[in-house]
Amino acid sequence: MYPFSYRTARSEQDAITAAMAGGRYLAGGTTLVDLMREEIERPERLIDINRLALRDIRLDRDKLVLGALARMADVAADPATRQAQPLIVEALLEGASPQLRNMASIGGNLLQRVRCPYFRSLDAACNKRDPGSGCAAIDGINGGHAILGTSDHCVATHPSDLAVALVALDGVVLLRGPEGERRLRVEELYRLPGDTPHLEHTLDPGELIVAVEVPHGAYAAGARYLKVRDRASYEFALVSVAAALDVEEGVVRAARLAAGGVGTMPWRLRRCEDALIGRRADRAAWQAAADLATEGARPLSGNHFKVELLRRTVVRALEMIGEPA
Repeated sequence: MYPFSYRTARSEQDAITAAMAGGRYLAGGTTLVDLMREEIERPERLIDINRLALRDIRLDRDKLVLGALARMADVAADPATRQAQPLIVEALLEGASPQLRNMASIGGNLLQRVRCPYFRSLDAACNKRDPGSGCAAIDGINGGHAILGTSDHCVATHPSDLAVALVALDGVVLLRGPEGERRLRVEELYRLPGDTPHLEHTLDPGELIVAVEVPHGAYAAGARYLKVRDRASYEFALVSVAAALDVEEGVVRAARLAAGGVGTMPWRLRRCEDALIGRRADRAAWQAAADLATEGARPLSGNHFKVELLRRTVVRALEMIGEPA
């Protein structure tokens, strides 16, 4: 591990000032510390933000508010979250081992780096790690890589299960930085790789995620998260789907769908949502919507299976709504 300096931030402004001077925020450290050990990440300065008062979990009149430093385990165990947003709880429980959930923060989870093995191998070409070096995954072992939102420069999937749920639920991140406060939909937090895959998010220099807000909606109560993976224990998604419906008298009035494991960012399935509105809530509607999930897919040599698997996962996730978790 390369040498680095370390300081503890005493306030949000202290943290932001230090970040503007070239520091990197450290919360749970479950991703950053691993990457530093492997010398993939080499920050010169770390800013420990764990003393900041950003751990609230509360229900407001029209939304659930999660402090950016709230631990995944605490949010998943919170009674208010379980009642108002069960989809978030399922995504958190599916997203990491118990040990990691005890350490990992909500804000850090949203900003975790990709799990592409070529990104994590210093002797492999990777445009995320070394811009302009190429992408070894495109012609390499790519069964776990993306089929949506890819480019000729990167095909890595976004790793966060929580982000998929938040995109489906129209979640918002509250940011503070040197220019003050602003809000972004979680979906707007991420960039497609294009020809600059090393630029993964839309945060300005020094900006700090301070909270995540999830609006209440009639579709939230029965929402479900389905994650398909190579093994039942801790593993990243081959395909995952967050699904939420508002059904009145057997007709779909509102729908929210997003997918993970298939896109270079959490992938909102808007065409599927539109296809469900006004339809009877039955398998025929689920199948018709699922057939639209893979529009624009660009499978690689090793991940053609994800095209059909995504369709089937959409159908099953919609079927699960209303079933006991």
